[in-house]
Formats: sequence, structure tokens, C-alpha cells
Amino acid sequence: MSSCSNALVICGTDTDVGKTVVSALVVQGLGATYWKPVQSGLEGGGDSGRLQALLQLPATRLLPEAYRLQTPVSPHWAAELEGITIDPARLALPAVAGALVVETAGGLLVPLRRDWLQIDQLAAWGLPVLLVARSGLGTLNHTLLSVQALRQRSIPLLGLVLNGPLHPDNPATLAALAQAPVLAQLPPLEPLTAAGLAAQWQAQELGRTLKAAMGAGPTPHR
Repeated sequence: MSSCSNALVICGTDTDVGKTVVSALVVQGLGATYWKPVQSGLEGGGDSGRLQALLQLPATRLLPEAYRLQTPVSPHWAAELEGITIDPARLALPAVAGALVVETAGGLLVPLRRDWLQIDQLAAWGLPVLLVARSGLGTLNHTLLSVQALRQRSIPLLGLVLNGPLHPDNPATLAALAQAPVLAQLPPLEPLTAAGLAAQWQAQELGRTLKAAMGAGPTPHR
């Protein structure tokens, strides 16, 4: 069954930074089970639906959300609009065979309810985090703040994935200032296909680097 040694959480520095694309990349590469515990906004079937359409996963590798909220706004507000309060007890990690990839909603400090942030849930899980960030302008500030927030709560960070057009300086600057490895740089893929993701997984040797990072534990902070 899945344990902390073969489970990870994919988080973003912001909304719409490509968490689901990176989740699909990692789920396919590791042969993992996918879980998006909180989904706000169900257009297109939500992120689980989009990932399923892309990868054609068997039902056993696509877990149902704990909360499926209709409105595409912050989870705490989407829940309130439906008369729901998100209960962290319902977000307990599921037991699965093999690896588990958990995708969060929004950025690290998004509230799940008015007294419980996404990062509080990350601390409760205690799983290592793969942080997805934009590749271009603005990513330095957003990414460094996110790394700082994780480290202030002693949440292990596996490394960074930069999503978007390749940048000549940001990867090296982030690796140096965040003291965390840039494990992959994922360029825009048009069209986005499972085969294209598989090619990126192989070309960037993400299987090797990700497994090495998971085996080594959190990145040191000096």
C-alpha cells in the first residue's frame, strides 16, 4: 500500500501554473494513482476529468475527490456557497497500491476554510512537495515566497518544476536562491498528449531525478 516513501504532493505557486499538466506527467511516469482531494470549479469535469481524458487511466488509479465544489473560486468560498464546511478529517490520505500523487487546489496559502489553509493541510499530511511554478516574469518572487512558506512549516520540498517557455536565467537563479533543485523545465506542449508527456519524462530524466530526490529526503536549507 502507498506510504510516505512513495507518495508526494504537487502544489503550485499560484493558480493556473500547470499543476494538472505536471500531475499528469508524474502520474504517467510513475504509474501512480491520482487524487485531487478538493476541486472547486467543475467545468470540463474538473482536474480529475481533464487528467483522465488525457491519460485514459483505469478507474482504480483515479480516486474520487473528497469535495467537488461547483463554483470556480477559492475552496473556502465555494464550499460556503454550497452550505458546506470543509473538514480536514475527510482529507486523510487514502491507502492505495503503489505510488500516490496528490494535487492541491490553488497556491499554498489558499484557504480551505476560514481557519484552515492549504499549507496547514500539507503540514498535516507530512508528504514531500513538488512545487510547480511559471517559468517567466514574476516567478522569482512567487516561487521564493512559496519555498519560504514551506520551510517555515518544515514541509519537505523535493524540488521545482518550471512550466512554460524556457527561460535563460530563472532556473539557475531559483536553484541558487531557493536552495532547491529545478527537477524539470516543461515547455508548452501543443497539442498536449500523453505521448508528448512521456517524451518529456524521458528526455528530462525526471524518473531518475524525482526518485533520487524522494530517496534523499527534503532539500537542505542553510
